[in-house]
Amino acid sequence: MKALKEKIAARENGLLLYSFAPPKITTAAEKLQTIAEKQINRINNLAIDGLILYDIQDESERTNEQRTFPFIQTVPPEEYFRYYLNGIKVPGIIYKSIANQTKESFNEWLSNNKDLENFVFVGASSSAQIAATNFALTDAYDLRKDQHQHLLLGGITIPERHSKKGDEHQRIFSKTTKGCSFFVSQCVYNVYESKNLLSDYYYDAIENKYELQPIFFTLSPCGSIKTLEFMKWLGIEVPKWLYNDLKHAKDILETSVRTSILIADELLEFAAQKQIPIGFNVESISNKKDEIDAATEILNNIAARLQKERKPITAEKIVAANV
Repeated sequence: MKALKEKIAARENGLLLYSFAPPKITTAAEKLQTIAEKQINRINNLAIDGLILYDIQDESERTNEQRTFPFIQTVPPEEYFRYYLNGIKVPGIIYKSIANQTKESFNEWLSNNKDLENFVFVGASSSAQIAATNFALTDAYDLRKDQHQHLLLGGITIPERHSKKGDEHQRIFSKTTKGCSFFVSQCVYNVYESKNLLSDYYYDAIENKYELQPIFFTLSPCGSIKTLEFMKWLGIEVPKWLYNDLKHAKDILETSVRTSILIADELLEFAAQKQIPIGFNVESISNKKDEIDAATEILNNIAARLQKERKPITAEKIVAANV
């Protein structure tokens, strides 16, 4: 069986990830163990290629709007994966924020966690954080390239940013030259912005003759108006028509599940026409059982669709799709 690193290096299409944030740091040790055991049992029964653990940061400096839920620090993802989720059968991908890091402290962190080989580096949420430490995301990429090349590195892509600035495909390419081998999107509720990004990325790759890297589009259920407002606070673009449908739905959770599956179908069809390697990352923003179960429903529903999409995407196939 191929390792995750090999699948991504081969630009294998139709990979599937599952993700969540570790429990709050205030959680008692014995309860952490109980939570982890339940998560291990559930995750080991999922048809996934990897598990993402988020590094949750206070992003209050990013916006003037009040946070929907109060910020509480979580257990560091690398510690939770290493000490509590060691029964997981799939590889872990650790998100790591560079906020409040210096080059020295980040290098020490990477050295201390060299047993974990799959990472996504996350930039600081404000320019003030970067100025305070003089350490930006590009510096983290350079550090990895200079001293930790064995790491599999992923980057974040934000389709909403593409609609505003029109250069997200160029950001992806730039991050690729810095060592990123795959990309994970912010949660998708506006499928058209994601298709616009894929289209520009695809035609730019043809014009400039570079290979497309796999993009994992994040899907997440929404079980309440409060969760919906939190998604908007995070910067997730929810079209007005969809916001209205969710807000007035008899069952907002079921409506969001159906919407996520339709989004997955549309992105798969669009990417298949152009031979763009995509996969999905299914998450639950909430820790409520019904929303976690809904995330599992989304994941199981698209897993069968993804099985037939598993094949490498080569530069020759990209050109052929454009003929």
